[in-house]
Amino acid sequence: MTGIGQRERVTQNRVIALFRDELGYRYLGDWSDRLGNSNIDEPLLSAHLKKAGYSAEQTSRAIYLLRVEADNANRSLYDNNKAVYSLLRYGVPVKVEAGKATDTVKLIDWEKAEGNDFGIAEAYPFSLPRQ
Repeated sequence: MTGIGQRERVTQNRVIALFRDELGYRYLGDWSDRLGNSNIDEPLLSAHLKKAGYSAEQTSRAIYLLRVEADNANRSLYDNNKAVYSLLRYGVPVKVEAGKATDTVKLIDWEKAEGNDFGIAEAYPFSLPRQ
């Protein structure tokens, strides 16, 4: 990771240790130079939804709808974040076949935290303002 000072590195290491060692998150590594890095990691989300029992069609559609909301160029970042939060909090309404009921794909299991897959990755270097 380039462009990060020693103080910032120490802080990042402490944050990573907190999430990994105290909160049980998986450390995913340094993703700052990762090819195809995105705010939605489709392989990880797909694996999580499959493990939760959703079909490939439900998973594919839910991820598509999540990405549509996250990447909407016709809204502000604030409004995109509100839309994504709503999907994270309440689930994604998914209809995979005409004439069938709409299912709700829950991206986060709010009832049982252990049913989620928590990970932490270094994605972007940051620097703190000098005092």
